[in-house]
Parts: sequence; C-alpha cells; structure tokens
Amino acid sequence: MKKIIFLVASLFIAGAVNAQVKLGIKGGLDVSNIIKTNDDNFSTSYKAGFNAGVTVEIPIVSPLSIAPEIVFAQKGYKAKTSIGDFTQTTNFIDIPILAKVKLAEGLNVVIGPQVSFLTSTTNTYTNGFSTTIQKQYNDDSDNFRKNLIAGVVGLSFDLSKSVDFHARYALDLQKNNENGTSQTPQYRNQVFQFGLGFKIY
Repeated sequence: MKKIIFLVASLFIAGAVNAQVKLGIKGGLDVSNIIKTNDDNFSTSYKAGFNAGVTVEIPIVSPLSIAPEIVFAQKGYKAKTSIGDFTQTTNFIDIPILAKVKLAEGLNVVIGPQVSFLTSTTNTYTNGFSTTIQKQYNDDSDNFRKNLIAGVVGLSFDLSKSVDFHARYALDLQKNNENGTSQTPQYRNQVFQFGLGFKIY
C-alpha cells in the first residue's frame, strides 16, 4: 500500500513541475453491483452511491497522457433473499492510474489498472432480519479483502477547457474474499461511474 501511495504521490509531484500539467477535482454518481462467483439462492441488483476526488493529467507524447487519481467511492449491492431485503454499502479509496488517449477533439478514452482500499462496510436490513443475522454479516465483512486490484475503461468528453463529463466501467479482478459464507457470497465489485471533472490549475 505504501509503495502504491508513493507512486501516485510521485506522479502528482512530477506533474506539478510540468507547466502543462492539469490538476483537478471530480465528483459524480456510482451505480454498483456485484458479480457472484459461487452459487447463491438470491439475486442482486444495482445501488446508487457517489464518488469524489482529485485528479492530475500529465502529458507524455501527443495524444497520450497519464492520469492518476485519488477518489473516494461508494460501492455495494442490493439483494432479495428468502428472508428479506439486504443492502450492502462498501466505502473505498480508489487509486486508478490511467492512460488517457485523445481520439478526437474533445473526445478521450481512458484505460488502466486501479487499486482500491476498503475503509468501511455498512449493512442495512428490512423485513425482519434479526440481530443475530446482522452480526454474522458484520463478522463476515471483517474477512473482506482490504485492498483489491481492478481494471477501468471509459470515455471523457470535454465540455469546455476546464470541465469534462466522463463515464467509466470498473471491474474488480480479485474476489472480496476467498471462501464466502451462506450469508456473504464470493463476489467481485462492478461499478458504472458518471461524473464531472473540473480543472483547477
């Protein structure tokens, strides 16, 4: 984790000494669900969350730039089970390190790896979930991986010189845990992200 943070910080510093660097902030909507990797007797659906963070764009050679970010992101899912409705919200610090390629004037594609650090998990129950079941879910969340590797791909559209709209898809390349339980499935997060970016320098 320290090496990754050091790498991202180095990219931000390297960009800061480059007169062409673009520093910015971003925020928007996360629409997340999971891809289950074992058999379970319930279906899942998408839930909404938000994201917010800081960005930097470092030109390499036209039309290529490197665009690292540090972003707070809400993920999770909703589930219909035999004993009620369940919603899980997981909060992450995402660090994508993206290659940004200009396809045409105002249109860019981004692609690259992302490291995610789990900060907290919140479970919400309706229709009679008991305290015992809730505790078991919470105990399961203690066994979640605290960091995950994902892949990211997306597009960005320049609305002006200082504002862009972006749409992305991120998919974890690792499972949330190795074993899973009857309450908490093995899964990988998937997130559709939509938002605005603002250049501040």
